[in-house]
Amino acid sequence: MKKNLTFKNVFLILLLSVFAVSCDDDKEELMASMESQTTIVETAQSEESLSSLVAALSKADENEDSDLIGTLSGNGPFTVFAPSNEAFTALLQGLEGFDSLEDFDTEEEKTLLAKILQYHVVAGVAAASTDLSEGQTITTVQGESVSVSLDGGVFIGDATEDDAKVILADVPNSNGIVHVINKVLLPQEVLNILSPPQDLVDLVVATEVLSALEAAVIKADLVETLQSEGPFTVFAPTDDAFAGLLMALGDDYNSLEDFDTEEEIALLKDILLYHVVPAKVLAADLAEGSVATALAENTIEIIAEGETFVIGDASDTNAAITSTDIIATNGVAHTINKVLLPQSAIDFLATLELKNIVEIAIATDDLSILVDALVAANAGLVETLSGEGPFTVFAPTNEAFVGLLDILGDDYNALSDFDTQEEIDLLVKILTYHVVAGTEAFAADLSDGQSITTVNGGSVGINIKNHTVHIIDATDDNATVVIPDVDASNGVVHVINKVLLPQEAVDFVASLQMKNIVELAIATDDLSILVDALVAANAGLVETLSGEGPFTVFAPTNEAFVGLLDILGDDYNALSDFDTQEEIDLLVKILTYHVVAGTEAFAADLSDGQSITTVNGASVGINITNHTVHIIDATDDNATVVIPDVDASNGVVHVINKVLLPQEAVDFVASLQMKNIVELAIATDDLSILVDALVAANAGLVETLSGEGPFTVFAPTNQAFTDLLHALGSNYNSLEDFDTEEEKALLAKILTYHVVAGAAVASGDLSNHQEFTTLQGESIFAILNHGVFIRDKTHVDAKVVGADNVASNGIVHVINKVLLPQEVLDALH
Repeated sequence: MKKNLTFKNVFLILLLSVFAVSCDDDKEELMASMESQTTIVETAQSEESLSSLVAALSKADENEDSDLIGTLSGNGPFTVFAPSNEAFTALLQGLEGFDSLEDFDTEEEKTLLAKILQYHVVAGVAAASTDLSEGQTITTVQGESVSVSLDGGVFIGDATEDDAKVILADVPNSNGIVHVINKVLLPQEVLNILSPPQDLVDLVVATEVLSALEAAVIKADLVETLQSEGPFTVFAPTDDAFAGLLMALGDDYNSLEDFDTEEEIALLKDILLYHVVPAKVLAADLAEGSVATALAENTIEIIAEGETFVIGDASDTNAAITSTDIIATNGVAHTINKVLLPQSAIDFLATLELKNIVEIAIATDDLSILVDALVAANAGLVETLSGEGPFTVFAPTNEAFVGLLDILGDDYNALSDFDTQEEIDLLVKILTYHVVAGTEAFAADLSDGQSITTVNGGSVGINIKNHTVHIIDATDDNATVVIPDVDASNGVVHVINKVLLPQEAVDFVASLQMKNIVELAIATDDLSILVDALVAANAGLVETLSGEGPFTVFAPTNEAFVGLLDILGDDYNALSDFDTQEEIDLLVKILTYHVVAGTEAFAADLSDGQSITTVNGASVGINITNHTVHIIDATDDNATVVIPDVDASNGVVHVINKVLLPQEAVDFVASLQMKNIVELAIATDDLSILVDALVAANAGLVETLSGEGPFTVFAPTNQAFTDLLHALGSNYNSLEDFDTEEEKALLAKILTYHVVAGAAVASGDLSNHQEFTTLQGESIFAILNHGVFIRDKTHVDAKVVGADNVASNGIVHVINKVLLPQEVLDALH
């Protein structure tokens, strides 16, 4: 049997009949049989009138996670509102597909049944009818509450509108009390499952004659709005109403799918919002007058007509209300027989008969390249020139665009060759130089010598000769209007025989003959490593130095880069060896130290002793000796300009014979020559046993002390370790005798007691009795008394015999004794 967990009628649960027990004699018989001290379950099992309740408990307990019978057989106390058999019969009649409790046969349905039954049980109290009070609310085991009414008897209220009547009260049991009721109580959780509440969107979706409204709401992206809290009143046009709107719009609108431009979708959204009142207005609340809608600054009119009302919009035709008061969780809907139209929709209908500027261009074969240019610019010009206007547009013919491409040279054969952002930006500037916003200037409105500001910001001039209009741009060649006064819905178009060029475009054409700095470097064999470095840095330098500028660049030769790699040592044989983030960041700092932004400084512009701030943030100095320019960096070795004044479209390049190094790079080079703590120990003969101990402990100390740091290490000499082994006795003749896991752990504790992490403390920074926490966890103390001593947990201080050995990741102080923490002393003793 196919079942649906819904009511046969959404209101049927509110109309369940009230049942009474057959006669007072039956009541007396039931009370008498229940006076024995049985549990609630045993009482129910012994009474035929509660057999449906017992069956329901058993059915719910078929789920593994349910034990209602066991619970109600427990100590309690419980108060149980026990539905009679007739009450269960009435419930089943109200459920579609449920003829008996056996039809609760899925795990989901049994769980639902358990929730219903739990809603009849109050735990922790045995409440007699005399304990109940008017308006009292009682929390059930299910989690929701029931309410008490004492008007004309004892009634129990649930989440429906009909209360259950207690038809037999105060049946005592060993673990609580039972009140027999004539209706199965239903919590809101169950009602929501049986008949889920509908918001306005659900309501529209569920209403067959509102399918077009559903599609419109989705297309206009208003689903979330109409699902929100509200409240709203929606005057809902039927499918026939939408069909009437499409017919009025004409042949281009056969369905809502034809609302496919941003403007059309925005209009559809306006139309729909015009049907929404941000308040809940029932039919009984309607009154004549203006009503504000969710479309800002737009109202509808409620107009009395006979005994009903009609809705007035911005058109001359009113909408009739065809049904009222369709209630949703967040408002109410009334259906109407016409789509309401705000003024914006009326205006839109009026413009449908006249093409806008873009539509005219699309429909004109000789303006097809202009259309392609508007699309290629991707700057919203299509949308702008399809908008309200008014605009005056000087529209170049296809031949005019071909002439522009010829001027630009071999790299520009079609509009698709405007493919860099700079070129696309230029195309936008050219196109906007043809548009005048805010006015519809026909030929008769133009005058000789007139200057007109364009959307580009630059101005075009008007020259009228022999009754023909010519347009003056930034070149020496004027454009001629070949077709004037093409009327559009949002302005006027004048077709011209030349693409108008603003000053930016004129400058661009001039710059096409000159390479930018990156192109120049790529074209110069001796700067190939510089080009590779710019790419490897991956910091946008290629894009920056291909940009507008101006820049001054000091460009190292290939030999200069080879010299830098030689200085860096064996680990740096090529730029690819800059492969960590730190190294790449350093490369960026080096490269930006060669770039000066905002100025194009030729050799003649430089002066001896001058200091110039680079993009790196640091400065380079200028030294001029014997008419030769030298560049001073953070090293002692100046770079020499070997090829000055290489002009580029976005600046100037001076080729130099050395890579300039900022202070960060100088410090990095210096750090490459410095050993870390482990390397320093390995290189020191008198610390060889310490190195062996670090390895023998096998506790990751070699890796730790080779890491970033900083660390302060008190390093015992070989003699110090020999003294320790002697003190430990005959069982410890060498570090190899630390051969158990316990002894290796002990050795690791000794070693970590010599390491302070997080600081590199020089001997001159120590103060008397200064305390340091070691990696081992215990403290050591600095003692300053005619020398530097380190105090451990023994009675003999260690003397620093070799202080301040600087490593790349910290500092090492050589001491004449192995330090011992208390933990080790305890273990040894």
